[in-house]
Amino acid sequence: MTEFRIRDAARLLGVSDDTVRRWVDAGHLTAHRDDAGRAVIDGANLAAHLRASAQAPDADNPYASSARNRFTGIVTHVVSDTVMSQVELQCGPFRVVSLMSTEAVRDLDLTVGSLATAVVKATMVVVESPKEP
Repeated sequence: MTEFRIRDAARLLGVSDDTVRRWVDAGHLTAHRDDAGRAVIDGANLAAHLRASAQAPDADNPYASSARNRFTGIVTHVVSDTVMSQVELQCGPFRVVSLMSTEAVRDLDLTVGSLATAVVKATMVVVESPKEP
């Protein structure tokens, strides 16, 4: 069974260690002590919390979408030539890079500091897992 220390759970949730401790105290997450006496959260419990707290697609958007992978963040870099552009977003701890037409960049008014959402629909996704020692 995978267990996460409070600091590791906080990193995955994108919040502070203190916030995770408050959620444990409030009963939103369940923690127990490991053999070394450290507070840990069961991986399945953490996964259920992440799934329950995931943001729903934009309710103001009148169109349904088959894409479920949405990353909202801040535009941090834009490189454009006459035809194509590279746009970088920082979405929490994740850097998302998109290549698109320069016309689309202008139409969307994507500039450094803009709020934007990357919507990903992929048929190929690589999943990695750390090796057990």
